[in-house]
Parts: sequence; structure tokens; C-alpha cells
Amino acid sequence: MRTLRTLAVPALSAVLLAALTACGGSASAGGDSTSHTTDSKGKRTYGECEVTGERGSIGLKTVEKDTLTVVGDLPSPGWWNGDTVRQIDNGYEYCMAATLAYRAGLPKLTVRNVSFDALVAGKSNDFDLALAEISITDERRKVVDFSAPYFASNIGVLVKSGSKATQDTITGLQLGVKQGTTGADFVRDKLRPEKAPKVFAGDVELQAAVQAGQIDAALTDVAIMLGKAKESKGKLEVIGQYDTGESYGALYPKGSENAAALDGAIEEMKKDGTLAGLASTYLTKAFGGDPEAIPLWSAK
Repeated sequence: MRTLRTLAVPALSAVLLAALTACGGSASAGGDSTSHTTDSKGKRTYGECEVTGERGSIGLKTVEKDTLTVVGDLPSPGWWNGDTVRQIDNGYEYCMAATLAYRAGLPKLTVRNVSFDALVAGKSNDFDLALAEISITDERRKVVDFSAPYFASNIGVLVKSGSKATQDTITGLQLGVKQGTTGADFVRDKLRPEKAPKVFAGDVELQAAVQAGQIDAALTDVAIMLGKAKESKGKLEVIGQYDTGESYGALYPKGSENAAALDGAIEEMKKDGTLAGLASTYLTKAFGGDPEAIPLWSAK
């Protein structure tokens, strides 16, 4: 296996192998939302996104008339760009949602913040889809539905720059994980450290804990960790990653009537290069770290 599993889509893989990629963390007060609308002539933009495809090429039964309602754990640099939820107007997943709204012929896109934990536990269903760098797992499939994979993810190890942590010593360190994530499951079930890992509500809290010395290393999606390392301006670095074989998928409320139509649109966005373009435009620009250069570690 290579250092980072390539994207589930060959087109995306080609882009990301040729460019720097990663993803960011999330934190915002719950309940914030933002909406963007096309103009009266159906201009091909929502926020700052340049959408693709044929307007109205798919049909959806949405929770709100003439609106695609998308939720996530927001904002998330590179994926949902903005200092607050209300300011989000571009990013990989935001523009992915905008393109889906455009192809569904919906003039309005509304984005709302929902905690990651609530999403994967199926505790919220008043939305059309969720995009939040959510890894597809069989356990989560019991309460929610997923689209086909659109991005592959590994677990990254974030430490203070100059840390002496290694693959051989990591299990003896104080680790930190994000609540409700597959990274937390990986640490508990596969890595099995000597000390119980500290659990944090979000990526921002994980980053702060590493910087403050509350934990020796934070473990969650490598792309998110690369984003946090860049935000730290040299104070933090990603020193290793574990291949989990996981991928991100769009999350739907269980039994969604729109699953087939949205799946078809996402698959088409893979084939026509839309997702590859979003990766190149937003992820490469946002994170400046090459996953291929990060050593691949194994859980011993």
C-alpha cells in the first residue's frame, strides 16, 4: 500500500498524486447556517463556486422547497471555507454541494452546522445530505445511508515540531482523539496504547491540546491533521499515518428517497472531473502538505 491510499476515483487520484492534498478541522457554534441562491437567470454560481453539469439533470424531493439543505461539522478549512458558518462560500465539499444543487435545478443552497457525533449516530434527519469528511463504516450504516466513496482517508499523527515520538514509542504516549470518529476507534481497537486516550469534541480542541502539551499526539484523518499543522505555522507537524482502508462518503438520512439520484450525480462528478477539479482548487491550495511524503506506520 502506498503512503496514502489514492482516492476512490481514478480521476481524483491522478490529481492528488500530482498535487498536495489534505483536509481541515471543524469547529463552530451549533445552529449557525448560511444560504446562497442563484440569480433570476440561473447563474451558475452559489457563493464563489463555479458549478458544472446540466442544470436540472436530476430530480430530488427536498426537505425544503426549491432548496438543497446540506449539513456538516463546520467550518472546515479546505472543505468549507469561512471564519464562521455564516461566512462559508467556497471549499471542496461546499462546492460539491453547490454543484449537486445546480444539477438538481434548485435555486437555493442552505448549509447548517450539526455536530459530527449527532450526524453519524443518525440523531438528525431534517436535511437532504451531510458532507463532513465522514468515513463510511458498517457500524454507521446501521443508522444512516452513505453514497459511494468520493475521497479516501488515513489516520494521521500530529505532534509538536521536534517531537521524538516514533512508530515504536507511540503506544507509550498520551494520545488524543476526536469523539465519535473512526480515528478514536482505531486507537482503541488497533493501536491499543498503554494510557487511555483523551477524547476531545473537535479538531480545534485536538490541535490546542497538542500545542498546550496536554497530549503528546493527536490522531484523526491525515488530511485534517495536515490542515492543523499548516494552521500552526510550524509549531506542529504530521510525522506518520496509518492506512485504514477508509473513504469519505456523503451521508443521507436512513431510507432517503434521494439516495439513488444523488449517488448518480456524485458518480458523474467523479467521471467528468468535477471532484478532481475541486480537490486541485481547494485542498491543494489550503494545505500545502504532501501526504505521499508522510511515512506509513503500522499498528504493532
